Amino acid sequence: MFGKLFGGKEDASRPALPVIRNVTIGRTVILDPLAWRRFGSETRFALDRDTLEITAQGLIQLNDGAFVHRFYTDDEILFQVVSDDREGQKANDFTVFVPWSSDYPSGQADRELWAQRLRARTFQAEGLPPFTRLWFGDEAAEQDPVTLWEDVYYTRDARQPDRRLFQTTMLFHRDLAGGDGRELLLALTLEPEDSQDVSHETMIGLPLSVAEFRA
Repeated sequence: MFGKLFGGKEDASRPALPVIRNVTIGRTVILDPLAWRRFGSETRFALDRDTLEITAQGLIQLNDGAFVHRFYTDDEILFQVVSDDREGQKANDFTVFVPWSSDYPSGQADRELWAQRLRARTFQAEGLPPFTRLWFGDEAAEQDPVTLWEDVYYTRDARQPDRRLFQTTMLFHRDLAGGDGRELLLALTLEPEDSQDVSHETMIGLPLSVAEFRA
């Protein structure tokens, strides 16, 4: 499903990173807090502000030619955009994620148990209700997770990524307010290329409409 970033001759006139709906490193995203407050206590998604200051940007290319654009704050809140083109002119999917948990496996047994949880039909983290697998549907009892490389940049004009992150991930969801809304859970194994550290990450997210954010 996911692939490597495409290569090719570098165009010196093109910005190092695309600006997606006016979002890039050094700018801010202003969210409509009603996107999560309207669900009250039903959602576990919690954000104490409506303005995100973007300090890092990630880029992933999908096998079908689409791109995932990720924008991070210093405290690892993630604003994500999926687009059919690298420049984001055909952006069609918007999500905001907040960290829920981050754990370092103590050994191979921990890693294998986590891998089993990523393959399962449902996922439940401590303090959360059950979530059902969204990618690939929930018909199969087990499904291999997605693997991908994400190139992360810390400066707007960087020509090469500051970090490369290998991820093994699966997306889960649950309905809110009688089917009127949906909460997302992104579970992944994070393996930085420049480090031996491996972590198990869980994030809670909500889909956004184009009317629920501006930059």
